[in-house]
Amino acid sequence: MMHRLISALAFTLFASSSLAGAASAQDYAYTLIQNDENVGYLRVEKDGASETVTYHVDSNGRGPKHTESITLNDAQLPVSWTVEGTSLMGAGVNENFALKDGVAVWSSQADSGRESVSEPTLYAINDGSPWADYVYARALLQDEDGTLPVLPSGSISLEKIDDVSIDHEGETIGLTLYRLSGIDLGASLIALDEDGIFFTNFSMIRDGYVDLLPRLQSISRKKRDERLSRLARDLRHTFDQPFAIANVRVLDPIDGDLGEPVMVTVDGNRIASIEPWSADAVVQTGMSVFDGEGGTLMPGLWDMHSHASSTSGLYYLAAGVTSTRDMGNDNEFLADLLAKQETGALIGPRITPAGFIEGRSPYSARHGIIVASEEEAVDAVNWYADRHYPFIKIYNSMTPAWVPAMATAAKARGMRVIGHVPAFTNADSMIKAGYSEITHINQLMLGWLLQPGEDTRTPLRLTGMARGAGLDLRAEKVEATIALMQENSVGVDPTAVILERLMMSRAGQVQEGDAAYLDHMPVGYQRYRKRTFVTLEDDAADAAYVEGFQRVLDTLKLLHESGIRILPGTDDKTGFTVHRELELYEKAGIPTGDVLRIGLWGPAEYLGYGEELGTIEPGKLADFALVPGNPLENLSAIRNPRMVVKNGDAYFPSEIYEALSIKPFSERPQFITSDRLSAEEVQSVRYDGERDYIKHFPMQADGLPVDPATLPFSAAVRVGDIIYFSGQIGRGGETFEDDARQVMETIKALAERTGTDMSSIFKCTVMIDDMSKWPAFNEVYKTYFEPGKMPARSAFGADGLALGAPIEVECMAYAPQVASSALTAPKSGGGWLVWLLGGLVLLLAGALGFVIGRQRA
Repeated sequence: MMHRLISALAFTLFASSSLAGAASAQDYAYTLIQNDENVGYLRVEKDGASETVTYHVDSNGRGPKHTESITLNDAQLPVSWTVEGTSLMGAGVNENFALKDGVAVWSSQADSGRESVSEPTLYAINDGSPWADYVYARALLQDEDGTLPVLPSGSISLEKIDDVSIDHEGETIGLTLYRLSGIDLGASLIALDEDGIFFTNFSMIRDGYVDLLPRLQSISRKKRDERLSRLARDLRHTFDQPFAIANVRVLDPIDGDLGEPVMVTVDGNRIASIEPWSADAVVQTGMSVFDGEGGTLMPGLWDMHSHASSTSGLYYLAAGVTSTRDMGNDNEFLADLLAKQETGALIGPRITPAGFIEGRSPYSARHGIIVASEEEAVDAVNWYADRHYPFIKIYNSMTPAWVPAMATAAKARGMRVIGHVPAFTNADSMIKAGYSEITHINQLMLGWLLQPGEDTRTPLRLTGMARGAGLDLRAEKVEATIALMQENSVGVDPTAVILERLMMSRAGQVQEGDAAYLDHMPVGYQRYRKRTFVTLEDDAADAAYVEGFQRVLDTLKLLHESGIRILPGTDDKTGFTVHRELELYEKAGIPTGDVLRIGLWGPAEYLGYGEELGTIEPGKLADFALVPGNPLENLSAIRNPRMVVKNGDAYFPSEIYEALSIKPFSERPQFITSDRLSAEEVQSVRYDGERDYIKHFPMQADGLPVDPATLPFSAAVRVGDIIYFSGQIGRGGETFEDDARQVMETIKALAERTGTDMSSIFKCTVMIDDMSKWPAFNEVYKTYFEPGKMPARSAFGADGLALGAPIEVECMAYAPQVASSALTAPKSGGGWLVWLLGGLVLLLAGALGFVIGRQRA
């Protein structure tokens, strides 16, 4: 705490001089851009320590519109912060924070509180604007370690990412990029100018520089993807040999059955076999086997209504979702994302894209392609068809009269037509025009609830659902629509969870659908989920939304009983909502077995992937999740996957959630070895010999120990005070530099596992298959050691390195054992002999590798 107080006092001296000249001239203006469209603005009037922020967004008929008043102390920490206006869907906002005499008091839609404060502390605004990130960054820059506690709870950190220069109309603009993390889902990037003033968050940018945004966004994507690529390497576990999950029961979503205990073996990206399992079963020597502990192995979940982002894949995989359908995106971004997933640079579920087409209007959504004529609309269809999109998705502002031509063009190219029901028409008309699927259950029901001429391009398409309280599902208009759906095999992507989040949101309350996971989330997200998104004028309005949502559930049951295909989608990116969407189907009265068929098998069948996905069978793609318990008896068991496999790669949700600053919900399964030892027991295994002087460290595969009895070498061997590292290889990266970095990271991790660090390494031997890459390797290598204290090194070119790797490095470290160590040197004076023999072994191994490599060449 003391260093923060000192920092605050130091900044006071600076602030007293710099703020003295502050005046109303310190005004700032920013523009919000989405998909190259201007959708909002932010204006800041700064007068000394006071700031007035006006924020206005109008995108797709929605957006916050409010005014903030902020008062800062000398340490740039807010001592007063108020927000008044409306939130995303028009609900009122009246948030207040004040800090006086060491006592903080606040009230917001989510909560209210009072707390004594004895050190510099930030308040996490609940209904703020992008300026809030600058408020945080400005304060964190004055803190010694860039981290401050946050009210109501948690902490926030600032990390400098890079300095960049960018030219604009003859002017060179210097910017510093920072990453903010700790209170929200994921981290956010912000760029400050050379005066330390907010310049852009890469969607909102200072007026006069909007044309720079594409270049700046490219920079931010690169920085973001570098971090995500590192996470991909750390979180994806691949296997060069078959692996298995034993003692599991396989869920068959088609028949709704749970099988007897089995062991499922994966080879490459496919399921190799499914064999009976018993307590005395013998595990194949050398194979990695995970203990399912009697849990359920179910096919991967689907989200048939996603809007993919660079980070959404992490949340989906952690939730057991291995396949999604993207329902509208920036087309260039999505193509880049798909390419990065294909190469392994980013991880996430497989994505089936739908081509987003919107009509030009003041309410247009800023995704995909926006058209202003029927000809442009048909051209857009063909643009997507040329790029092998299987769907086009039509949105609210599309002119209904153009839809038949679009549907004809789409079907001629083998595409399905899906989407919202455009304004001023209804689902019946769109089904007749060629729709194969209605997106969102409210888009279906609004045709039964609204009057002709009412505009669904506005939030009415959501708030109008309160009228459902009086809907009679036996009405002729309801029966007519369902009959049309049956006759034309039209399905529905309900996204009921989004309607629940809207219609059942109440200030300060945790919704039923959020209760299972919300307390594991960062505080900013917890508070966000406790906001009101609808205006409740009185108790009658409250009751109408409650009854209106019940009618949504009743409609779901009616559709299911009428044989209408339900395709589970969420319109969200967190994965948690996939679980809730299925729970809502069960709550509506759909039998649990049918719900699981809808969630696991239905999308695979609908998309034509049934031969590869949707069930767990030998020969199919290895796509499944290990969950505790039996989802047929308790559907909510799907919320806690312990292990997720997609295309044969394994992911452990506990690892992913920790990387995302989310408290994990489950533990990864233990490892079973051929002699039935647990992972902890395997780590303690040593070979015969002088146990008090020689210690062997077993190899690890994907973070798990490999039974040492099955391998001809150890990862490392400690002999007295010397640790000998086996050669480590790097392969599979996008570039040679990625492979080189992988080698050095592996050595670093091995050093830490053996109780030392990189500074203890005194000798390395490098084997490289192409000596022209030597300079590139050196650039990576030298970053892992202190300048001037590099290890001794030898190197040679060698073809035929293990597993086709382009680089291999082996090292030795000097790590004297402390007196309390269980490993003590032998009493005889034979230490010099161990050194000599160890050195000779390494020299002989290197020479042998050189000869073998040359012979293969």
